[in-house]
Amino acid sequence: MDFIAGEVLYFNKPLRWTSFDLVNKFRYKLCRKLRVKKIKVGHAGTLDPLATGVMIVCTGKATKRIDEFQYQTKEYVATLKLGETTPSFDLEKEVDAVYPTEHITRALVEEALKGFVGTIQQVPPVFSACKVEGKRAYELARQGEAVELKSKTLVIDELELLAYDMPYIKIRVVCSKGTYIRALARDIGQALRSGAHLTELIRTRVGEVTLDQCMSPEEIDDFLEENGVIKVEENNK
Repeated sequence: MDFIAGEVLYFNKPLRWTSFDLVNKFRYKLCRKLRVKKIKVGHAGTLDPLATGVMIVCTGKATKRIDEFQYQTKEYVATLKLGETTPSFDLEKEVDAVYPTEHITRALVEEALKGFVGTIQQVPPVFSACKVEGKRAYELARQGEAVELKSKTLVIDELELLAYDMPYIKIRVVCSKGTYIRALARDIGQALRSGAHLTELIRTRVGEVTLDQCMSPEEIDDFLEENGVIKVEENNK
């Protein structure tokens, strides 16, 4: 493989790693293996630290393809806890409100999910990388500042209830770029006349790339050993 000319790699991002953690880990190991001081490495689509799953990483000249991958359809499997909300819409922050769930049935959940399929408007979470006057929304939110974000148009192609085990539900979401599954959890909670937040999120697919095609960070050393680093060095002599 020629990492300088450009390669596209698939990773399974671990829990509690940022997307940049994964990119930096791979870049460090790649630079050491190639014996170069720097090489372009970037990812196509951020995953929250509390999410796991498919992350596409591009090297060298292939970083020009990042936009191409970012616009591809994504699939997620998400677990929501109903009846409780948090400021971050996931487990990053503590529960800030509790709502009734006695009225919620499987049929009610399935009916509510239908309302989110198609072209919808979604207000991103304040704990997100969206920019407000040049600053990241999460930076302002963590400083205790009030953050107001505008709704965005996005598309949800499929929304399926995989499991119903109150107060938890598990859903599969196929959606466009820019969809915040945390915000979808918030909105589903409101549609059920209750509250909700994410307890688990896995990105299972980006375009045609599925989770079973992805390597873990623990496999990087073996991958670099087996995939033509010598060829790269020879090409640059």
